[in-house]
Amino acid sequence: MSSTPPEKKPARADLDSTLRPDNWEEYIGQIHTKENLKISIEAAKGRGELPEHLLFYGPPGVGKTTLAYIIANELNAPIRVTSGVAVERAGDLAAILTNLEPGDILFIDEIHQLSKKVEELLYPALEAGRLDIILGKGPSARTVQLDLPPFTLVGATTRIAQVSSPLRSRFGGGVHQLDLYTDDEIATIISRSAKLLKFSVPGDVLQIIAQRSRSTPRTANYLLKRFRDYVSVQKKNPDIPLFAEASTLFGIDDKGLNKDDRKYLKVLIETFRGGPVGSKTLATALGEEVSTLEDLYEPYLIRLGFIERTTRGRIATQRAYEHMGL
Repeated sequence: MSSTPPEKKPARADLDSTLRPDNWEEYIGQIHTKENLKISIEAAKGRGELPEHLLFYGPPGVGKTTLAYIIANELNAPIRVTSGVAVERAGDLAAILTNLEPGDILFIDEIHQLSKKVEELLYPALEAGRLDIILGKGPSARTVQLDLPPFTLVGATTRIAQVSSPLRSRFGGGVHQLDLYTDDEIATIISRSAKLLKFSVPGDVLQIIAQRSRSTPRTANYLLKRFRDYVSVQKKNPDIPLFAEASTLFGIDDKGLNKDDRKYLKVLIETFRGGPVGSKTLATALGEEVSTLEDLYEPYLIRLGFIERTTRGRIATQRAYEHMGL
């Protein structure tokens, strides 16, 4: 079944969108990428043009979608949102592109999941602003070219290695990497979120939340919202001891590891004697996909220095043993 073309969305729709920054001043972190984008967009606006197509990559929750919305806000343009997995066939992409209006921003999340046929249909749309459609089959088949309105594609992916080189080369506005955040940047972000939620939280508690946020704003905002719920039910002051109590309930330890992270380390250390162990073997033991390990668990565990990824497999470090008390 073909997917329905995405509807135009306003910048705000739910609680998470309410916490999403609307402009460059509110967007904390990613300074290098932000400054480059500001220059590109201002230059394009000055010429009365749309900015070139953009691609963002990085771990989940570091602000790729937020940047797409900010770009749309800065251009005062509607944004259409879809994902690589939702665009199953070339016809799905054709329906989306032919429904665009001049100046639209098209955001494709997890763009690496586009099929080869869909991707090839996208090339002339990005390069020449046209859509090549084949009508009929066999000797009577003919190609019809449809002119598309000017638009800017913003792509996002957590797996840049799976975005083909031909597709990457079409992003004339640049391929930008988004990094994990520092604790101070996270604390600034959730301080703003707390104000929007009308939730009065001491600065030392915000710092502790930041330290347990896995260096991503999405996780930090999740912890803040859950802590707000806990405070409202317990009817106590939102201090450090209460957050420690809430964290125990949430299953989050002092390093920000959840039960799945600790299970990963426990299996690696106890079942495989700390490694090295191959990713497929480890994923099977955990009942997960290899991609889940690589995208969800391992980036943060590597950042903490708890595991190493080597040619021989995953290895638990001394820090991991100490943290797990093993």
